[in-house]
Amino acid sequence: TSPTVKYTLKPLKLFCCRLLEEAYVMNDPFTPDEDMFLIIRSLCSLCSRAVCVGTARSLFYSKNFCLPCVKENLKVFPLEIKEDMDKRKPQQK
Repeated sequence: TSPTVKYTLKPLKLFCCRLLEEAYVMNDPFTPDEDMFLIIRSLCSLCSRAVCVGTARSLFYSKNFCLPCVKENLKVFPLEIKEDMDKRKPQQK
């Protein structure tokens, strides 16, 4: 059977924690521990596009943002975020 993916604030079968925003979550298929879960993706807080939660595709700063929205709105983010985005740029040769 395929794993269940749910869009929710509360991870499946887990009542001890609550996510800061709704996200696509599923039980971790790599462990027998039923309390372990994976956050697969979330929605960008600006454009509402589904975005992978990996650092190559999104940025979490109190909410999830896709990188194109971060780049478009960089001036409204704190200096630390601007510095983080500078580090992500490919190094010029």
